Amino acid sequence: MNLPSNPPPPLILASASPRRAELLSRLGLTFSVKPSHIPEEWLEGEPFPEHAERLSREKALHVARIHPEALILGGDTVVIRDASLLGKPTGPEDAVAMLSSLSGRSHTVISGLAVAFPGGRVLSGSMSTEVTFRSFDETLARRYVETGEPMDKAGAYGIQGLGSSLVAGIKGDYHTVMGLPLPLLMDLLRAGGWRYEFGDLVPRGGESVLD
Repeated sequence: MNLPSNPPPPLILASASPRRAELLSRLGLTFSVKPSHIPEEWLEGEPFPEHAERLSREKALHVARIHPEALILGGDTVVIRDASLLGKPTGPEDAVAMLSSLSGRSHTVISGLAVAFPGGRVLSGSMSTEVTFRSFDETLARRYVETGEPMDKAGAYGIQGLGSSLVAGIKGDYHTVMGLPLPLLMDLLRAGGWRYEFGDLVPRGGESVLD
């Protein structure tokens, strides 16, 4: 059996999001979860894609200072409606109001992603997906909120769970809405010298494709 001459560093997810962990598990990757705890504040005038990307970098760097030997993934997801940022609901009534404002309309989900590599290099980016909700009334919104699913999610819904029944369609990457844009992850890994091969991270030779 030939073992890789350059095994990958430990992989750490700098997020407590069950959705991001689920997607990494689906890829067959071995990783640990070490959430970063940084203020998730929007800077006045900051473009929304840059906001999501900045927070992703800050999360990855926060954990990288403690685990410089590891490969760290940081992510942040925001929901934009009418040029306004929708974060996680502050309570059930806020969740109902968010959902009602999205009923029968389209909104944008932006997920930032950063990868911190051993040695201090950090690569990052963001992806956007347009989501359209079907029309529903406040009663249905309240029934959904009563399930508890919306309370820890930007925009007050989870597309991978019960909230999928509210979605009429999407334009873009589904995994971006879940919080981990896999096409971007593959690109960032390759740019950092690694490629994903069905459960494994393998060193890649040659120059970085995004440099």
